[in-house]
Amino acid sequence: MMTSEFSHAGGRRVRRKLPPRYAGIVMPLVLSILMTAVVSAISTALNLGLSGPFLGRWTGAWALSWLVAFPTLLVVLPLVRRIVGALVEQPRA
Repeated sequence: MMTSEFSHAGGRRVRRKLPPRYAGIVMPLVLSILMTAVVSAISTALNLGLSGPFLGRWTGAWALSWLVAFPTLLVVLPLVRRIVGALVEQPRA
């Protein structure tokens, strides 16, 4: 159980990390945030330009696309891993 956000290691402050079991959620979370932000910004800019209403329209478009992308990634990621495993040779131990 974490008692504080930081711990001290060797006289320096170190931010504690999440346990490894959260990697399966954190990776698609970060990926979906970044990808939907980029794609929705490009799409919004192409349709509206970088004028006045861009920021408001982009944040709305990003929020909606993220609400679709994150659960989609959670569902399709196992399939993607299998496809990649079938296409890419695994390193030898």
